[in-house]
Amino acid sequence: MILGSGPRSTLDASTLTDAQIADVKAMLQRSQLPVSALQVGADPISPDLERRARSNAYFVKAIELAGKLGVPFIGTQSGRDPAKPFHQQVDEIVRVYNEQFFPVCERNHVRILWEPYPEAPNLATSPVGFEALFKAFGNSPYVGLQFDPSHFVRQFMDPIQTARDFVDKIYDVHLKDTEILWPILRAGGINPVNKARWWRYRIPGMGSINWREFFSVLQDVGYS
Repeated sequence: MILGSGPRSTLDASTLTDAQIADVKAMLQRSQLPVSALQVGADPISPDLERRARSNAYFVKAIELAGKLGVPFIGTQSGRDPAKPFHQQVDEIVRVYNEQFFPVCERNHVRILWEPYPEAPNLATSPVGFEALFKAFGNSPYVGLQFDPSHFVRQFMDPIQTARDFVDKIYDVHLKDTEILWPILRAGGINPVNKARWWRYRIPGMGSINWREFFSVLQDVGYS
């Protein structure tokens, strides 16, 4: 499973004491429930410099918490500043990660994974974003994908082909489907004036994702 670890949550990385962390770790070991990732919202290149500093300081603490708990991944967003050109945003993300996050990742044996969640400050929502970011980061061992195929469906992208194209970067997977409500979509479009919801999240098998094909992509590379 994954565990939320944002500010003011039960796993608030800025307030947990070492004793509390030890208790959490012991409980997880007793329960035999493996935790693949801590989920942490981030805004690493926010144009609001105060918000950026606050977000990045917390993110560093979250990486350290993951290391103490033995959790290998942080699930998050890449960052975004819509006021800047795309390539400048990519360059700024790389700079912030290299300067502030990667040294902490190295010390704590933690990798940062981007979830393609489009409502957050995030460039890592599509193959275009993935391609630009991974190219800019080169062969960094500290970034990868937390692959949630449901987000591609509601953005009208192909989750199966995207998985094939970036399967070597997939380290964690969310099992969530998306159902497109076609009568509502056809009547109102993707931005309906009456705010009608034309898609909804579902459990796997109740949406439009071909899970047999998706799992086959993962199995072909030995994803466990």
